[in-house]
Amino acid sequence: MTAAAPDCNGSYNEQLEAAKQFIEQYDDFLVVSHVQPDGDAISSTLAIGWLLHRLGKRYTLANEGDIPAKFSQLWGFEDIQTLSQLPENTHFSHVISVDCADFSRIGQVSQRFAESFKLLNIDHHATNDRYGSRAVIQAQAAATVEIIYDLAKLFPFEADLDFGTCIYTGLLTDTGGFRYSSTTPKVMKTAADLLELGVKGSLLAEAYLERMTFEQIRILQRGLSTLNFHKQGKISSISVNTEDVAEIGASNEDMDGLVNYARNVEGVEVGLLFKQRDASTVKVSFRSAGNVDVARIAQTFGGGGHVRAAGCTIKGTLEEAIQLVVEEVGNKLS
Repeated sequence: MTAAAPDCNGSYNEQLEAAKQFIEQYDDFLVVSHVQPDGDAISSTLAIGWLLHRLGKRYTLANEGDIPAKFSQLWGFEDIQTLSQLPENTHFSHVISVDCADFSRIGQVSQRFAESFKLLNIDHHATNDRYGSRAVIQAQAAATVEIIYDLAKLFPFEADLDFGTCIYTGLLTDTGGFRYSSTTPKVMKTAADLLELGVKGSLLAEAYLERMTFEQIRILQRGLSTLNFHKQGKISSISVNTEDVAEIGASNEDMDGLVNYARNVEGVEVGLLFKQRDASTVKVSFRSAGNVDVARIAQTFGGGGHVRAAGCTIKGTLEEAIQLVVEEVGNKLS
């Protein structure tokens, strides 16, 4: 991995200018986002792809695993390759990572980086460790697409509907439909500009926030049956084991938003979702009602994220992970 970006502590505008220079200087980019990508990660990947396409640059879009099919209407979706689709003998010297709080979140796609690669790190997580040759880190941004939208303004061409739809999708999904505290006046002004551009906001909200698959309903039923409360009702948890996932045929995408059912109960300060990956690995999602910085808690377990939304991976059984995390959250509450 490359050392921390030397110029990432400059002003936001200086970071954007350095990112612009990085893109102009090099060619043949690999664009990556975090494993198990969400709406912002996918939209950011595609928005950078659109930008590179407009600049006449060569590029490859990639992610370690499968991409949620519900985003297939976005420009360039079919161009995103999984790790298994990338030629084994191909290695990239110039990389752009988006929405990855730390290098490890890129996953095994980093195996396709050349030995002396240069990397541009674009992200909005406060816990980002500023890896890479260049970095644009804006923790005040509601989503990574917000940063990319600002970056695109530095280039001499106008946004079109394809690009605008990618940006709007990232904003929509990472703000919970413009409901979270990250929904700033700037976010709403950007959304308004994109609607004027022709983006179909209501259709995107229906597709990404309202519509549910049969598998989502089934996994929600199973998850709610495990709903439990801890520490005088200040912590709520939901768990999903591998047997449930296998029986239902659910994907990681089908569990999107499940943690909110734990967080949204009146009186709960922190909601937790425990997703068992295998007998000794559990993915934990944290959601805060506002008084607890869950990113700091996730960091104690090697994870990260935002003040009100974070995640980590625990090595151990499902029961061990629940006990360990609930105890740590309880300590922070007290």
